[in-house]
Parts: sequence; C-alpha cells; structure tokens
Amino acid sequence: MLREVAVTRLIIEDYFKRLTDHLEVDAAICGGGPAGLVAGAQLARAGLKVALFDRKVSLGGGMWGGGMFFNTCVVQPEAEGVLREFGIRYRSADGLLAASAVECVARLVTGAVEAGVEVFNGITVEDVAVFPTADGGKRVGGFVINWGTVGALAARGIGIEVDPLVITSRWALDATGHPHEVCRIAREKGLELGTATGRPVGEGSLWMDAAEQLVVENSRQVFPGLFVCGMAANAVFGAPRMGPIFGGMLLSGKKVAQRILESNG
Repeated sequence: MLREVAVTRLIIEDYFKRLTDHLEVDAAICGGGPAGLVAGAQLARAGLKVALFDRKVSLGGGMWGGGMFFNTCVVQPEAEGVLREFGIRYRSADGLLAASAVECVARLVTGAVEAGVEVFNGITVEDVAVFPTADGGKRVGGFVINWGTVGALAARGIGIEVDPLVITSRWALDATGHPHEVCRIAREKGLELGTATGRPVGEGSLWMDAAEQLVVENSRQVFPGLFVCGMAANAVFGAPRMGPIFGGMLLSGKKVAQRILESNG
C-alpha cells in the first residue's frame, strides 16, 4: 500500500543527500542551456565533480523554441561533432544542419546527467562567493544560491527575507544566456572583470556570422575562478546576438570546458 509520508520522506532524503554531496564541487555551473549542458558533460566526463543550477524547472534555455516557437534547431557544420557526440539526429540542408529542438534538449540533458552532472533546478544564483588568494588577490570560489521563486519575486519588487546558502567550487561558470546574470552581479559587487571595457556591457544587435564566431572566442575566464560561455559571453563582451542558430552555443560549452581543464586552478 502506498503511504503518503513514505513518498514525502524519500523525496526529502534523496534530494538532501544529493545536495549535501555537492556542497563542495570542482565546477559549479549557473544555467542549463546548451552551452552549460555541453560544458558540464565535458567536465564530468573528465572526472570533475559538477553541479549545475538553473532557476527554471526545465533545462534547455532558449533551445526549446528553435526560432519563434518553430521547434527546429539549426546548427552550422562546424558543430556537427557535438551533435554526433550526444547522439542527436539531424539532416543537412543549404549547407546547414537541422535537428528537432526537443531531441536536442533531451539528449543534451541526458548526456550531461549520464556523464555525472548533478542538476539542481528551481534554484537561482544570487551572488558569487569570493575568497582571498595567497598572493593577496581575490578569487571566485562558488555560488550563493536561493530558491528560484525568491529571485523571481525579488525581480518583481516583492522582497521576502530568505537568507541564501553557499556552494563552494574550484571554478564557477556563468552560462545564463542573454542576462549574463552571474557576471553582471559580480561586476555590480565590485569585481573587475577581464573584458575589453572592464565590465559587462550587454549584447549588441543581431549579426549572426560575427556572433557565432565571437561566442566561442569570448568563452573564457573573466576573473580568477569565474568563466563565462554561451550568449552570456557575448553579453559580457558587448558582442552581437546570433538569433536562432545554436552551433556557437555548443562549441562555446566545449571550449570553456577545455579551458577549465587546462587551468591550474
């Protein structure tokens, strides 16, 4: 016989075991869109302990909608290897690749989870944790987290007093897309990010060809311990947006994972 309290107890015990096991991680990722999922999968496959946080209940970022809710994802041939790596089926047309947006998200999420990424959805990152370094500098060493509903209410001007918790990490990754929320918060709190202007400037207007190249180029470390990838990278560097094409997102996630793995920590 099903006992309601047994169901509730199992949910609580399982969730808090996973959360407790991931209070200290190698890599903490904010944002479960295509760039964050690819980066997480690459890092976990390399043996790193990875936790991914997304304020929404569902992962996938803007990939679900393709372009204007036409749920087909277009990818340039340069990213074909990533599609193959995650087992995503596609067809070629006009020198581009097309795949189901639903399949793209499903396989990216499955690939990340199977690689060992622990996902905590419904959680927002409201600040970064900053620690001193041996040379007298500073380093981002984790995320300050809270329930996603708390952040949503605060954004609407409805403040509720709920103190956050802290996740510590060797590396933190902003994969929040257009809002570049982690880097924006870091800058507002006084961190000098390593960008052309010294601070996030926001994305430019759509220029697909340039944006797809720059999103990979801009995926890098912007402050000791803090990396950025995906559309957040273009927003931080003031580069154009790319619209409904996703190859750059996939390649950006792969590149920033490689940069983290090459880092000396």
